Amino acid sequence: MTKIFLRTLTLAILMLGITAGIFYMLWDRDEQKWATLYEFFYSDLPIGAWIVIGFITLAFLIAIWSNSITKKKESQIAKQLDLITHGELSKKKIRGLSKRNRKALIAIDELVQTQKKSLQRMTNDKANVQEKAVQERLVLERQRLARELHDSVSQQLFAASMLLSATNETIGENLPEANAKQLAQTEKIVQQAQLEMRALLLHLRPIALKNKTLAQGLQDLLDELRQKVYFNIQERLEEVTLPKGAEDHVFRIAQETLSNTLRHSKATEVQLLLVERDGIVIFRVQDNGVGFSIKDDSHAGSYGLRNVEERAIEIGGTCKVVSIPDQGTIIEVQIPVEQEETKNDSHTTS
Repeated sequence: MTKIFLRTLTLAILMLGITAGIFYMLWDRDEQKWATLYEFFYSDLPIGAWIVIGFITLAFLIAIWSNSITKKKESQIAKQLDLITHGELSKKKIRGLSKRNRKALIAIDELVQTQKKSLQRMTNDKANVQEKAVQERLVLERQRLARELHDSVSQQLFAASMLLSATNETIGENLPEANAKQLAQTEKIVQQAQLEMRALLLHLRPIALKNKTLAQGLQDLLDELRQKVYFNIQERLEEVTLPKGAEDHVFRIAQETLSNTLRHSKATEVQLLLVERDGIVIFRVQDNGVGFSIKDDSHAGSYGLRNVEERAIEIGGTCKVVSIPDQGTIIEVQIPVEQEETKNDSHTTS
């Protein structure tokens, strides 16, 4: 209401000023003509008063009209700004506005969308940094636990195994049969505990490739395992052409598979194969252990096998598991190799 009153007052003063100026230019100082404005009456009011009332009324109507137009435009702009905040602004919805307002709204929309993308990128970067920091802390903690277990429990299990083996060799023949069996069984339990501990250490302290090729990393892993395990390891490792991320996944698959073999297979021989044939990288682990039934999801090591399958799928590969009870297990992963260079050569030739 205050805006309408101020507009009415401004318009009335403006119109009266313009009218007075016109009369002054026409009548100059003719007092007789000026006297008509206040000497002639209509309904008990002089003509000049009616002119003033008419101008005020006209100014009031114009003020109401202009105020309604302003409110309408403000409402339209407010709706467009609301659409901008929701990312729903379109050129069809701003046709009723002036060219200047349309340009301003389009510029604001572009700015808001740019700021949204920037904010999303910053949020994603922050989340990635936080996740990386958490992963680094987890790796450090797992390495610390691995060192403590290796320096305490693993060493004690090794000492206990050596003592039991020596005791079994020296006095086992002189013991009653029942006691000799118990002593031999205890030695096997301690040896199995050692295998479990080594598998756990392999999980807690995963060896990274560290700028080595996949074949070199696997060879180092097998050389380290040979010093700690009782079964025979045979390998055939060739250099393959895989992206760095895929190599890391295959290396983790190898660690997971060997860990399962250590813990559950009771194998005496393990064979590893890494080759590339016809654009496909083949990684295979085969043992002569106790095996299991593929249909039985509750068997020991099923969780590790699921991890292997998931990792294979993540790099566009496939995982096949063949296991026969009391005969052994074969785990084979196949990853297709992207033939980018071959494709480029064929395009060049054509």
